[in-house]
Amino acid sequence: MGMYFDNDPNIKSETRIIDYYINNTKLTFVSDNGVFCKDYIDFGTSLLIKCALTQNLKGQGIDLGCGIGVIGITIMHFNSATKFDFIDVNKRALELTKINLENNKLNGLVLENNGLENINEDSKDFIITNPPIRAGKKVIYKFYEDSYKVLKNQGVLLLVIQKKQGAESTISKLNEIFGNCETIEKSKGYYILKATK
Repeated sequence: MGMYFDNDPNIKSETRIIDYYINNTKLTFVSDNGVFCKDYIDFGTSLLIKCALTQNLKGQGIDLGCGIGVIGITIMHFNSATKFDFIDVNKRALELTKINLENNKLNGLVLENNGLENINEDSKDFIITNPPIRAGKKVIYKFYEDSYKVLKNQGVLLLVIQKKQGAESTISKLNEIFGNCETIEKSKGYYILKATK
């Protein structure tokens, strides 16, 4: 954990394959050292994906802090009405996202970027993120504020956060920015939150 902002190219590479089972389907991802969830798809990410698949998403979205691309790739696999841009600061994660898109026969724009800086305002239909909590509140609150700017009217931000990591304060912050925040799922201390512009 805590690898989100770690861009150390010197971490020894040891690629491995992750088989991810969801909705009676097996998706395969290539992973490596120095990326988030290098060995498995964590519970929070999986819960976020399952909830996102119930939301009838359409159009152009962002997998923000995409890691190896699991969220966007899985959603595009099941929902052909969606397209994703994949954004992360970790170069190795982005290289893996490109490989995983190709292996899963999908297309997406893969972008090295610090959060949503310089992304056009009012340009996206949805943003999905498992935010980098360890980067601190200042960073993740900027994620939320920038998400509001980047989303089109009626655009949706979906995220996962653990109760112990400050779900309540994130709910307050989203209510302040978006004027609404819905808890669409709670499980094992994880909250899936949805805010609509």
